[in-house]
Amino acid sequence: MPSRRPWTLCLDPKPFLYPVIMAGGSGTRFWPLSRHLFPKQLLRIGGNETLIQQTMRRVSGCAKPARVLISTNAAQAELIKGQLADWKDDIQDNFVLEPEGRNTAPAIALAALEVLRRDPNGLMLVVPADHVVTGQREFEAAVGLASRLAMEGYLVTFGVKPIRPETGYGYIKPDSKALLGKKGTLRGYRISKFVEKPNAAKAAQYLKAGGYYWNSGMFVWRAATILDEIRLHQPGLGKAMDHMNDMKTAGATRQAIDEAYRRVPSVSIDNGVMEQSSKSAVVPVSFKWSDVGSWGSLDEVAAKNKAGNVVTGRVIDVESTDSIVYADRRVVATIGLNDMVVVDTPDATLVCPKSRAQDVKKVVEILKQQQAPEHLEHLTVQRPWGSYTVLEEGPGFKVKRVTVSPGGRLSLQLHHKRSEHWVVIAGTARVTRGEEVFDLRVGQSTAIPVETQHRLENPGTETLHIIEVQNGPYLGEDDIVRFKDEYGRATKS
Repeated sequence: MPSRRPWTLCLDPKPFLYPVIMAGGSGTRFWPLSRHLFPKQLLRIGGNETLIQQTMRRVSGCAKPARVLISTNAAQAELIKGQLADWKDDIQDNFVLEPEGRNTAPAIALAALEVLRRDPNGLMLVVPADHVVTGQREFEAAVGLASRLAMEGYLVTFGVKPIRPETGYGYIKPDSKALLGKKGTLRGYRISKFVEKPNAAKAAQYLKAGGYYWNSGMFVWRAATILDEIRLHQPGLGKAMDHMNDMKTAGATRQAIDEAYRRVPSVSIDNGVMEQSSKSAVVPVSFKWSDVGSWGSLDEVAAKNKAGNVVTGRVIDVESTDSIVYADRRVVATIGLNDMVVVDTPDATLVCPKSRAQDVKKVVEILKQQQAPEHLEHLTVQRPWGSYTVLEEGPGFKVKRVTVSPGGRLSLQLHHKRSEHWVVIAGTARVTRGEEVFDLRVGQSTAIPVETQHRLENPGTETLHIIEVQNGPYLGEDDIVRFKDEYGRATKS
């Protein structure tokens, strides 16, 4: 259930705080468990909830859930809505959708414009959807300090005290002069400099010298302030965002606004604004934090056995140490491994040393260049109504197992290139086929011819399972014409 903590712990009632969850990740570093259409934020890491569920619960301790905005893209929005079902009534109109990823500065600017539309004095708490934070009260206290600095015009980030010579994070060097409260209490520091991800020698030097912080990638600022700083330091982006805002006010079509967004400069908020602004400040934090940036960092947040291994699934191990072994469905047997990563999924397996886990993104890039489906999605694909799993495919045919949740409905649709045959193996299916509407039960089947409007839904209280056999010269998922849809996806009249 959503947090019951009072929303005044982080900030006085006004100006209001609007958390913005950045949830447009592409899922490269946790491949093969994460995919382009099923990124890391949708995985259960460091707890029983997915990372985005953990993030939503965390920020709901700082602001009413109805003020939380989700910055993502249309391809991921429905999956995120499904994962955030506990808050569905609060966030259903709070999605800020990018038509195309253009890096963090445009995404944040788009969210800032939405905050300003709702509240000209609004503050933003910008957090990635896929980080792990331990220490809710410490988090809320840090947001409170940062919020008050933001009210004074600062662009505030959180600094995490380094605990090892990490080369995968950026570093922050604070100014020697502290920003103090009325009673002399430490609130934060102006930022002296940002340091890009250092080599191992530099990272060790920073750790030994002290006085540096890891850059957490979480921010607090006024929406108006960040837009002004974008206009100052990235005038091309600022002008483009203002133009799109004017287009929206003038009633331009969504398609026209989306096309304008695709042409905005791709700029990082760190490099493009924070590193150049005279208003940048850092609040040192005491909560535990990890961006869980690769398989190698999983043991920072996951439970280990006596041998130091992180083990998930049907794993049989003999004398391995300090390794990560993940088994999805099959039995995975390991013998004598040390500091290794083994991840097995139904369609792909990864084996690498922990020290090379960051290079997983190179594998994903090769798969992308090959146009291999393994970089894009799993054999089991989640949908807002349920899921489907590809069991077998070949020239002219594809076999799927389709599940539909109780009350779930697929869109009313047709296909130009394929026919389908459905066999019910569990539950009750309600089928619309042309002008007909009828129910099928276990063992019963029906055929859907090419160019026939049809719909599948589950009227029962148990999950519906069917086997679907597709036949035709083209079996791609884009051969769908939707006429009616319960989930707001594109339709054709």
